[in-house]
Amino acid sequence: MSSAGWGERASESPLSGVRVLELANFMAGPYCGMLLADMGAEVIKVENPKGGDFTRETPPPLGDESAAFVVLNRNKKSLTLNLKHPRGHALFLALAQQADVLVENFRPGTMADLGIDYPTLAARNPHLIYCSASGYGQSGPYSQRPGLDIILQGMSGLMSVTGEPGGPPVKVGVPIADLTAALFCTYAILSAYLVRERTGEGQRIDVSLFESAVALAVWESSGYWATGQVPQRLGSAHRSAAPYQAVRTADGYITVGATTPRNWTAFCRVLGLEHLEHDPRFETNTQRVAHRQELIPLIEAVTSTRPSAHWYRLLEEAEVVAGVINTYDQVLSDPHLAARGFLLELDHPTLGRVRSTGSPVHMSRTPPRLERAGPLLGEHTAELLARLGCSPAEVEALRQQGVV
Repeated sequence: MSSAGWGERASESPLSGVRVLELANFMAGPYCGMLLADMGAEVIKVENPKGGDFTRETPPPLGDESAAFVVLNRNKKSLTLNLKHPRGHALFLALAQQADVLVENFRPGTMADLGIDYPTLAARNPHLIYCSASGYGQSGPYSQRPGLDIILQGMSGLMSVTGEPGGPPVKVGVPIADLTAALFCTYAILSAYLVRERTGEGQRIDVSLFESAVALAVWESSGYWATGQVPQRLGSAHRSAAPYQAVRTADGYITVGATTPRNWTAFCRVLGLEHLEHDPRFETNTQRVAHRQELIPLIEAVTSTRPSAHWYRLLEEAEVVAGVINTYDQVLSDPHLAARGFLLELDHPTLGRVRSTGSPVHMSRTPPRLERAGPLLGEHTAELLARLGCSPAEVEALRQQGVV
């Protein structure tokens, strides 16, 4: 299969020729689709004619579009199709027969209700890789529960270890359960694609936000099994290293990671705290972790006397691992990201050029393709239905019937 319409660079893309159907709302499924599209797959976003992906209504607006939607759905094509209409259902089945991958993130059972579940589609296309992302997975006692990111951050334990000691639980500032599930979906799809290249057979992939979020807790789960101690909130501190956290300065905070013997020595010298190296409470990393509550106030008594820029400059000169805490206006104007080509603009049919973050993946021969912002609702309906043999007059008739 060929992915027409992306220009000359399509042949250079790792997933050129791979056709993906995306039936998804909000984050997990669309982010997975975005990652595949970045690598050159033709991602066809199948949307309800009555509004499409719910993210299209997510503020803030950018012109008449959602700012989040146009970035999250970059490089995709939009096809509107009423899957509950017999003609829409038939057209989708025909489209699925030509697909390599399907990504969906509806509640378990929804795809079966629509008559497009894995057994139905695999019977027509045994090569299809069918990936489902859901809150709790396709099986198990929780499978029918609705699952939003914040719910899964709580269920997974992430919120129990996020926030300041003694304070309320706090969610991670980005939808980490959704995003992690999307990454696992992408990883699984590419693995299944390699298997299909060897065997010719597709397969079903079942990824849950719940398990994806729990899978991140490598330190916490291993520590609990080893000691029986339930992990608690530590603010910005690390469970197994110190000092490895944000420390207060005169005008804010810096982050430090002075955990190796060399870094610890250099850190103490920069702060004029050489005596701490020989303090029995702080001689080793293990001892510093055990006595963190005593160590950090001693450090902040010094760092709080001068601004962040002062300490960052001195620590950098001493080759101590340190950083500043940027706000997003600073991040999105960072000269390093600009130099790396990570901050870019994408073409949009009505908005012109749209600013976007890029891909963190840099490949020497087949770089990610980042060309177009998220599509208008149904922007590619006529083009995609033409592949299925629909004439312009037939497409217009389908519009009149509410199928597209």
